[in-house]
Order: sequence, then C-alpha cells, then structure tokens
Amino acid sequence: MEISRYLRPELIKLDMETHIECDPECQLHPEKVLWARKEAILSELVDLLDRSSRVGNKKKFLVDFVNREKKATTGIGHGIAIPHIRTMQAKEFLMGFARSKEGYDFDSLDGELVHLFFVMAAPPYEDALYLKIFKALAEILQFDYFRKELLNVTSEYEVIRAIKRME
Repeated sequence: MEISRYLRPELIKLDMETHIECDPECQLHPEKVLWARKEAILSELVDLLDRSSRVGNKKKFLVDFVNREKKATTGIGHGIAIPHIRTMQAKEFLMGFARSKEGYDFDSLDGELVHLFFVMAAPPYEDALYLKIFKALAEILQFDYFRKELLNVTSEYEVIRAIKRME
C-alpha cells in the first residue's frame, strides 16, 4: 500500500504548537485537563488537514474528531497517536503528520507521551481505502528504527521519503 502517495508536504507539521492553558478550576479536575489538552491537539491537527482545501465544515470536522476520541483513545503506544474518522466533512481521503519533540499526554494506551501524530479522515463511503491505509500505517509504525527516524527528520520531504522506504 503506497501510504506516501496520500501524504503531501503541506499536510506535514514538524513542530506542533499546541499549548494547553487551563484555568484554576479546570486544574482541579484531571479529566477536564486531559480533554482540554486533547481538544487543543485535535484542533491543531484539524487545522493541518484543512490546508488541503478538502474539508467541509471545519467546526463539524473538529467535533467529529473529538467525538471519535471520546469513544476510545487513538494513542496507540510507543509515542504514536492515529486520530482517525469517517465523516461527511472529508471530501476525500486525507492524511497528515505532525510531530512534537516534547510530546503530549494524549491518554496513550501505554501511558507514554505522544510525539508522532498521524491524522486521517475519509468520507464514510471510502471504507476500503481508509482501512487499507490504517493497516499499512500500523504495520510500519511497529518498527522502532522507523519511529526514531520520524523523530529526527528535518524536513517534510524526509517524512515522505522515510515512509516510501518502508512501503
């Protein structure tokens, strides 16, 4: 499966900018802090996919991501999260990549910080492609050396080249 074919340089962000600020009342409730953080991160990822000009209503798009995340975390472990949805707000299959050197608490299954975010969206009728890419992505992300390479790339094109080498 050629994952790299769906990833364009403008949909890659090597330095995430999300900063989570929570008022004092919010900080009394760890669950609220977690969701404030997750929504801020998802908002940054939605902004990234919106660069494609293939997103319908951006606010609904974000709500769809948040609602999906509430069902189960997409932080799969090993410093990776794959937020993904099927929604009518995606005009076609979209995929983006974002990296945080510092990492974020994203309620990952292994409790570790997430540094690598692969974000995917597809219209509901694109099931076959969506599932093929998700599976292929999960397969290449199991390799430690590949994850380390993604943590150290210095350009968007290096991300695409790293993925091409794994295909």
